[in-house]
Amino acid sequence: MSSEKQAEEAIVSSLNETMEHEEEDQGDNSVFSVKSLLWHGGSVYDAWFSCASNQVAQVLLTLPYSFSQMGMLSGIILQVFYGVLGSWTAYLISVLYIEYRTRKEKENVSFKNHVIQWFEVLDGLLGPYWKAIGLAFNCTFLLFGSVIQLIACASNIYYINDKLDKRTWTYIFGACCATTVFIPSFHNYRIWSFLGLGMTTYTAWYLTIAALVRGQVEGVTHQGPTKLVLYFTGATNILYTFGGHAVTVEIMHAMWKPQKFKYIYLLATLYVFTLTIPSASAVYWAFGDQLLNHSNAFSLLPHSAWRDAAVILMLIHQFITFGFACTPLYFVWEKVVGMHDTKSICLRAVSRLPVVIPIWFLAIIFPFFGPINSAVGSLLVSFTVYIIPALAHMLTYKSASARKNAAEKLPCFLPSWTAIYAVNMAIVIWVFVVGFGLGGWASMTNFIKQVDTFGLFAKCYQCPPSPSSKHH
Repeated sequence: MSSEKQAEEAIVSSLNETMEHEEEDQGDNSVFSVKSLLWHGGSVYDAWFSCASNQVAQVLLTLPYSFSQMGMLSGIILQVFYGVLGSWTAYLISVLYIEYRTRKEKENVSFKNHVIQWFEVLDGLLGPYWKAIGLAFNCTFLLFGSVIQLIACASNIYYINDKLDKRTWTYIFGACCATTVFIPSFHNYRIWSFLGLGMTTYTAWYLTIAALVRGQVEGVTHQGPTKLVLYFTGATNILYTFGGHAVTVEIMHAMWKPQKFKYIYLLATLYVFTLTIPSASAVYWAFGDQLLNHSNAFSLLPHSAWRDAAVILMLIHQFITFGFACTPLYFVWEKVVGMHDTKSICLRAVSRLPVVIPIWFLAIIFPFFGPINSAVGSLLVSFTVYIIPALAHMLTYKSASARKNAAEKLPCFLPSWTAIYAVNMAIVIWVFVVGFGLGGWASMTNFIKQVDTFGLFAKCYQCPPSPSSKHH
């Protein structure tokens, strides 16, 4: 029997035990059938919706801003480039997860009531130092990813109701987003992932159609790129856009058959292209260099019921995405305080609350919607979802015996270990030099400029001087 077949049978056996356990708990009540339909997902389709929904939320509103920094052609090319790169490293993460889980299943380790996370995969395959590196980068990225969603909520709602400043809205939405502590795991995002993607799809096509109907503003210019610092700031925001697979392992673990995940992220990315490329291109075409001072695309579009609907739907999706980013942090914290195996949802929710407090606080300190995406992309996403997975894959299979006994076969489109290593090394070098190096310099320069201009704890970032007259 092949190692791949053994891996599949081991994982399926473990999952069958888990499902049988859950069925015993649920019984035959028809209420639970409805509950399972809406609340308890684990199929390939659930994973696709989770990946696509998590990949594009508030960043959709900042991509026109990135296009103004780097020009339309570069924006489109880099979206495709980083989309493919992100799909490849998500594939590597899925392979490493299967490898780790297969080895543990052979040791009769049970994962009932335990969610496998990326740092545990690194620990099991490469040792404690890699566990520490993975834990530090992943948690910091997810922390700031949650911060960004909270900032985006305040930034968006302001365009419907400007009677309150953005900082006050951050207080309010911080309290609202704290309710995600009651969602146990990624199994329970079935209906939310579906709704979230539908909401973002509406917003993307609203941006596209509204910009085209509005037409180009008088005297529009498209001078980007004009400065290297702006070019690489925009590039790292796109790197951030397609680096949403910090939660890949948790999404895989929620699947009934995680070995089927391999190409799901790529399929999700292809759909995301249909949202990001048309909307960013249309808004940049219509408003051009005005976007350099408007990081949120909503700020330039005329007030209407259609825009209000897009804002509200995006707010709901950002709440969902906040939960996506925070849930792995909840798991880590539960394991630290010894609550991860607790069956009581209420006890777990109470234990999770301390995770939300620093997110709330950071969103109030750094309300720089747009520039913060690029900073997080260059300093955290570059390592978390590009460099570390590529290095981990190369080190895991460095020996001939490891390659021979690999749980997963090589992909049909790249059936050579030499080619795999060449691609991985190219990703490491490119992302380190361009994403972390040049991107880090550019994004931090831009970020510091925002701090100097608006200050920390800015009350209303990029708000017009007279908010009350904005709609008149």
